[in-house]
Amino acid sequence: MSLSELEALARHELAQLNYPASNWVLPHEGLLDVLVVGGGMCGQTATFALLREGVRNLRCVDRAPRRREGPWTTFARMDILRSPKHLTGPDLGVASLTYRAWHEAKYGVAHWQQLHKIPRLDWADYLMWVRETVQIPIENEQEVLSVSPRGDLVEVKLRNQTVRCRKVVLAMGREGSGAPRWPSENKPEGAYHSADDIDFKALKDKRVGVLGAGASAFDNAAEALEAGAAQVVMFARRPHLPQVNKSKWASFPGFQHGYAHLDDASRWRFYTYILSEQVPPPYESVLRCEKHAGFSIRFSKGWKDMAHESFDAVIVCTGFDVNLLDRPEVSSFRDAIETWRSHVPPAESEKFPEEARFPYLGDAFQLKGTMPGIGRVHVFNWGSTMSHGALAGDIPGIETGARRLVSGIVRDLFVEDADRYWERVQTHNEDELKATRYFVSLSSRRRP
Repeated sequence: MSLSELEALARHELAQLNYPASNWVLPHEGLLDVLVVGGGMCGQTATFALLREGVRNLRCVDRAPRRREGPWTTFARMDILRSPKHLTGPDLGVASLTYRAWHEAKYGVAHWQQLHKIPRLDWADYLMWVRETVQIPIENEQEVLSVSPRGDLVEVKLRNQTVRCRKVVLAMGREGSGAPRWPSENKPEGAYHSADDIDFKALKDKRVGVLGAGASAFDNAAEALEAGAAQVVMFARRPHLPQVNKSKWASFPGFQHGYAHLDDASRWRFYTYILSEQVPPPYESVLRCEKHAGFSIRFSKGWKDMAHESFDAVIVCTGFDVNLLDRPEVSSFRDAIETWRSHVPPAESEKFPEEARFPYLGDAFQLKGTMPGIGRVHVFNWGSTMSHGALAGDIPGIETGARRLVSGIVRDLFVEDADRYWERVQTHNEDELKATRYFVSLSSRRRP
């Protein structure tokens, strides 16, 4: 089966599933029902899920140009994905939209069977194929400047217009609930963050320092080495690399569906442990660096040790901090946002300060807090992890997360207009029995 044939099959199956579903949401003059901010994997999948549930008065915007949404073609620098090849998610249960179906159509069944893990750029192409096949309406180069709850609506300022919405979904990826993490307050001269646009060719014959020893550190080190860097020295605070991926353990259905229903103390116990254990780099990324003679790691060495070294360039691979104070989009109400700090003992928030900064979310990823209408804003990115687990960013949980998010949004849209729907059900009329001798006209009917 060719890709064009698979696309035709997928669209036929979507039609069999009545996609996109008819819009059932009652109109509110001048209001968008849902605005999805971010058109990467999370935003795209959330929009797809909304359309499947008949929420048609929506928009999905992304500040990046087309095909540059998310990390896959920008700062993700691994050769292959870290997830097993068989995982599903962006397909939302439609077999012809799975990565496997796409891969077999493009490369053949035998190639799939021999495949180790999914090439990163193939994953980016696959996501774009899903977007185009499903006809997910993503507006590129539309930057959101601010999000402001106003009680019964949310006002969103884009670069060139203001949009009024009933619901907003913040699906802005890893940095969507904070900012790139730096080991010092000021960005050092000649230093890059792993999320920056780095010209690796300019590092040829250079001496490069890498701070951090996670997956992105090895990926960036490998990029520098493959570009011809003379030497890459990696600095790790720990005495050795993390050995076990606890997050991988948490990707089974019971945890994904059940975690959010635990009490606060149990959720806090699970994820402070998982996050504190950290994630080992994939062995493929380690071996990618190890084959270069100019690569070395200095364990039990932090930023201060690195500061005494002389490098032509430094790449800081310390990930993203979770701190809503860093997000300009929510600056107008960030002090009103409830966080995990208020749900754990003070000693725990001091012990795990970043985890305490995670927003404390409701059952459908909605914010909680003191400002009227704050629950109309849903956080569908890494910031939701303490409340829901890894359902908004990592491939294994994306389908579970999107369905949970959209189920709550659909529920809220209906409940808010329950009185109007009550009026509609009373006036609803279909002459079902008109073709039979038992038909009674509307004007002749009596209530039982």
